[in-house]
Amino acid sequence: MWWNDGWSSYWTMPWMVFGPLMMIGFAVFCMAIMSYMMRGSHGGRAIDILKGRYARGEINQAEFEERRRLLES
Repeated sequence: MWWNDGWSSYWTMPWMVFGPLMMIGFAVFCMAIMSYMMRGSHGGRAIDILKGRYARGEINQAEFEERRRLLES
């Protein structure tokens, strides 16, 4: 082929091999981050907000206990 000087295919070869591997790695990384975020590791903040609302008198004890039970389940 007259347009191929032997070097043009050399520069595309790493992307042909590592491109799909990088895409798979990125997808796995995104799934791990989503799993971490959905696992409920940030539930402690919701309990703190609930305790603050109870301390300020915005909710009564029965409502506090019900919502706390829902958050911890």
